[in-house]
Formats: sequence, structure tokens, C-alpha cells
Amino acid sequence: MQRAIPAGVKLTVVSDRTVTIRASVNDVQFTLILSVVLVTLVVLLFLRSLRATLIAGVALPLSLITSFGIMYFSGFSLDNLSLMALTIGTGFVVDDAIVMIENIVRHMENGESAMDAALRGASEIGFTVISLTVSLIAVFIPLLFMSGLVGRMFREFALTLTIAVVTSAIVSLTLTPMMCSRLLKHAGEEMAIPGLAAVTRFIDGMVDFYHRTLLWVLERQRATMLVTLGTLAATLVLYVVVPKGFLPLQDTASITAVTQAGPDVSFAEMQSRQTQAADAIRADPDVTGVVSVIGAGSVNPTTNVGRLVMTLKPRGERRDDVSVVVARLKMRTASIPGMTIYFQPVQDVQISTQSSRSQYQYILTGTDSALVSEWATKLVAELRRDRLFRDVSSEAQEGGLRAALDINRQRAGQLGVSIQAVNDTLNDAFAQRQISTIYGQANQYRVVLEAMPAYQRDPSILSKLYLPGALGAQVPLSAVATLTRTTAPLAISHQAQFPAVALSFNLARGAALGDAVDAVKAFEVRIGMPGSIVGIYAGDAAEFSRSLAGQPWLILAAIVTIYIVLGVLYESYIHPITILSTLPSAGVGAILALMLFGQDLSVIGLIGIILLMGIVKKNAIMMIDFALEAERHQGMSAPEAIVQACLLRFRPIMMTTLAALFGALPLAVESGTGAELRFPLGISIIGGLLLSQLLTLYTTPVIYLALDRVNRRLERAVPPVGPELPRPPVAGATEGIQ
Repeated sequence: MQRAIPAGVKLTVVSDRTVTIRASVNDVQFTLILSVVLVTLVVLLFLRSLRATLIAGVALPLSLITSFGIMYFSGFSLDNLSLMALTIGTGFVVDDAIVMIENIVRHMENGESAMDAALRGASEIGFTVISLTVSLIAVFIPLLFMSGLVGRMFREFALTLTIAVVTSAIVSLTLTPMMCSRLLKHAGEEMAIPGLAAVTRFIDGMVDFYHRTLLWVLERQRATMLVTLGTLAATLVLYVVVPKGFLPLQDTASITAVTQAGPDVSFAEMQSRQTQAADAIRADPDVTGVVSVIGAGSVNPTTNVGRLVMTLKPRGERRDDVSVVVARLKMRTASIPGMTIYFQPVQDVQISTQSSRSQYQYILTGTDSALVSEWATKLVAELRRDRLFRDVSSEAQEGGLRAALDINRQRAGQLGVSIQAVNDTLNDAFAQRQISTIYGQANQYRVVLEAMPAYQRDPSILSKLYLPGALGAQVPLSAVATLTRTTAPLAISHQAQFPAVALSFNLARGAALGDAVDAVKAFEVRIGMPGSIVGIYAGDAAEFSRSLAGQPWLILAAIVTIYIVLGVLYESYIHPITILSTLPSAGVGAILALMLFGQDLSVIGLIGIILLMGIVKKNAIMMIDFALEAERHQGMSAPEAIVQACLLRFRPIMMTTLAALFGALPLAVESGTGAELRFPLGISIIGGLLLSQLLTLYTTPVIYLALDRVNRRLERAVPPVGPELPRPPVAGATEGIQ
């Protein structure tokens, strides 16, 4: 193996990669801090109290710090995924404190003292906080049971969020009411904050507007139910038509490239072409370092394949993103004769365990190696003609030069030449055989026997080799063997002990992996591939296929888990359906937002939709809790109770929604190193929150009333079974002891 590494390049590459990793983590840390600031600002704007903001500000970092401690004892590290979970968690963990503080402040606005308001408010809202927490944990349960490498990777993400949510619930039920009873003051005793009076008038105006529009919607309940059903249908349709992918392509300021020459290329010629490629890449203004490796070994499978590792300038110092840089490098190296180069941006999450020329691998296997190679060639030709695919290649290396020696054993026996003598002579000439070791005072030197380099470049040198014969005679190799020049594969691959050919491909800009998977199936049918040839995906494509097959079941498992948990909490079959009715609008908003920004439904986007289930249902839980309380203890009718619940809970609903939105906002707008992995999560949460907030404020009361009518009809149709009454004594009966 030869390493063409210019002086100082390797150290520069390692240093730049370390700086890139640190920059990525620092970006996420800044995102986390920004989320905390934005979420705290929401509390200040809605409650207009520095003391209430301080209480929420204490609950938020306390929940996060406690989560850090539990993460430490659980063996978790503070990496990009855990920091991303905590960033999203800032909008989750503050929700419980917001609901608690707002309810206590509402009682204080009605004239109660801080202590009485804290006791009454905490007792009223305690069950709601428990419902919010338990139902939110129920959302994370399917994430904990995701299969494959992706499930193992996001298990830490789900556990981190679960720890933060549980810690937040404990803090909100204990510390937050205590601080409210000691720190909160009435409005006249609070220090006035300039500018918040206008915010107060705006919020009051929003409540009035919501009241008027809610009454208007309640008069048109059938139309609202049709909107709800339409939202459910739109969710199913959008899930089918949205482009599906695996993980978004990241810009980590690092690129790898596989260089490939013809199968008959010599080592010297390969070295010359590799040097030209490295020099052309190094001349790019955005490239800071290049490492070049050629020669067959653990990095390169065959001698005609090389590898280049490029380090780019940090993203903030670069003119273009990684896709533009890759396109430019392809143009720079296109003029190198006899050399094909496949570029791939390095990703933070690398699943593939085998070296390939492109990002996605598809492996064909069968019992007949010639048949497998034939159909692999046909499939590659089809893929190259389709605009969906880029950099399509086959890992099969046919056409390598081979020199075969056919030994005439009868003739060799007549001349006294053994087969072992032939092997030893060939090893001595070409195998770099170690024959001795010279020991010095400080070092030792191994002596290698081989033919001169000038005699190793042409197989015709075999005719000049002599073999030891009988009685010490020297017999030319050509006297006992015939040299035949032919071709052979440079490497023979197997999959599960069967002959295999690996195909690899990249996707065109804006293309989705799901569309590519469907296209490969269509091409196999079009070319008439026989059933004896089996195609399986490997690496990222294999994980995508598994995750795509499990996505509907994962969403269904989350919905069923939420229903069971809410059914146990409310001891009802009906009310969980009202809460679950808020989910379709969140799915529609998330998928539309992803499509609007040109993102496919990746694993990250799917996790965002699952998290939305936990966020959106909070609105319905807060409404239903107060409506049931008003019906059972204040004697209100169902329409009066739900209207009052909507008006009383409007402010905390807006606060929790904005807190979750501002918690996800930095993920959507941040553009640091590796931000592409976090972008779909922020976009899906923000899009789902905006649409669901607009719809569920009106659809939830309508569905509550519709299901309440259904429940009452069922109660009238099936009368409750009363307790068994004691039977009257029978005339003439006597009592006694037997």
C-alpha cells in the first residue's frame, strides 16, 4: 500500500475534523440556550410578572440539570442527539410549570391570597399535570421500541426526553406551587414592566375574538365535523404521496471520494492518476486538506481503486455548501483520463459497514455467479438511464489481467523439478519474502528477497526464471510450464455464501430514497429479472426499508398507547377519542411544512410527528379536564362547560403551544455544522403546531359535544345495573342455627 500524503496534511485534517465536531456541538449548545431564553420570554409576555417568570425560569433549568444527572448515571453522553432532545424538551418541561403558574395566577386575579391560590390552584391542576405527563410518556414508548440501528440510536433521544418530562412534572407539582405561595404578588403589588400593557390588551382581544368565533363554530357543528373528517383523510393521503427518505444529507465539512481506474491499470499508473486527482482537489479554495490512499488493503478492495479524504473550511467561512463543492470537484477531476471519481459527503450517522462508491447499496445474489453478473450489468444500465439516480456503479471488477502457469508435471518430473520448487521460486521473485534479520545496536532490519523492480512489470519475465533441477541443474521455467494470459475478476464477493454483486448509487438533488426504492423494483420487472436472482439493500438503504415498513405500525402503536393510558386516567372510552381527534391536524401541518421546505419524510421528520402527538393533545386534555369538572361539580350543561373550559384554558394553551414552538424554532433556523439533521425536526413540529392550534381550538369542543351526545344515548339505551336489594322475609319461615 502506498500513501500519497503531503507533509503536514494529515495533522491538518485531524485538527479540522476535531474543530468541526466541536463546532457542531457548540451550535447545538447555543440552540439549547436560545430555546430556554425564548420559552422564558413566553411566560413573561403572557403572565406579565417578573416573579412568575422567575418561578418558571427556575423550574426549566432545574428540570434540565436533573436530567443531566440522571443521564450521567444512565451512561448517556452529551452528544448532538441528546442535546437536540433537550432543546425540544425546553418546550415540553416548561408546560407543566406554565399550566400550574397560570392557574394560580388566575385565582389571585380573582382576589385570593397567594397561599390560598397556590393550594387551590395546585389541587385543581394536579390531575391535569399528571395526565399531561403520563400521556406524553406514552408517546415516547414506541420510540423506545424502534428496531434496528436507528431505534438503538434514538433510544437515547427518547429516554432523555422522558427523563426531562418526568422531572418537570415532579418540580411542577412540588416546587412550583411552593414558590408561587411565597413569591407571587397581586397585580397592584407587582413592579410594572414597560410595554406589557399593550401585550395584555392584545391577549384580551384574542380571548374576545376566540369567544365570538367559538360560538359561531358551535352553531355549525356538522360543518366542523366534516372539516375534522377531511383533516383525517388529508393526513392519510399526504402520508402516501409525501416523498420518503432515511436521514437528511448533512454538511459536516468533510468529503470522501473513491477513485476507480480500469481493471488492467498498473500500480505506477494508478499512482500517477491519483496524484493528479489529489492536486486538482487541493487547488479548490474551499478545501483545506487532502489524504490520498492507493493499493489493495483494508481501505481499498482492489488495486485499481483508491480513496481520497477531503476536509473543507468551516461552513461559516465557505462560499458554498457541500453539494455545490462536490459538483465543483467533479468538474475539476473530470478531465483526468481513465479515472472515475465518486464523491460522498461524510455523515455524522454512518450505518454502512462496507466500502462502496456511493451512499446507497443494493446487492444481487444467486447461485450462478455468471448469471448474477449478467443481470447486475443490465440493472446498472437501467439505473444510469434514469434521472433519479446519480453515480451508479457496480462493485464487480471484471476484466483484470491474469497470468496463468500451466505446469507440465510429466516434463517437470523428467527434469527433477518439484512443484514446491516452482512455488519457492515464484515467492522469492515476487512475494517479498523475508529471508533474514540484521540486528543493530538500536534497530533491527528485515532482509527481503525479490526480483528487481524493472523485472516485476511484465509477465514475460517468467521466462527468465530458473528452477533447481536434478543434480543441481538450472531448468528454465518455460521448459516445464506454459504461460497463458487471460482476464479474471479482481475480487469475488459473496453474500451469505452465495455469489453476489453489489450495486451502489446516489440520489439526484431533491430526490427521495423512497422513490428510488420503488424505481429499482420497477426496473427489475421491466428487464425481466428471474426469480433466482434476489436483491437486498445494505447499509442506509436497508435501514430505510426496515424503518419504512415499520412507520405505520410505529404511529399506530403510539395512538393505541395514548388511548389506553388516557382511558385508564379518565375511566372512559369516549373522552380519549376526543383527545386523539386533535392528532390528524398535527400530521397534516407537519407533512405540509416538510413538503413546503423541500424535505422528505425522513426518520427525523417522523420523530417530529410523534412528538407532535404529545404536544397537541395537551390542548384537548386541558379543555376536557375543566369541562368535566364544571359538569360534575358546578352543575353546568355540556355546552356551557366546554365553552367555559375553552375560555379559561385559552391562555395556558397559547402559552404551552408558543413554548413548544419557540423550543423548536432554533432547530429550524439554525444553520451550523450538521444542522441538516435537526432541521426536519424543527420544521415538522412548527408546521404541525401552527395548523393544529388553529383547528383544535374549534374542533375539540365540537367533538366533545358530539361524543357527549353519543355517550348519553348509550347510557339511556343501556341502563346501569343497580345494587342487589335484600329479599323480603318469607311468611312462615323460622330462623335457627343448624
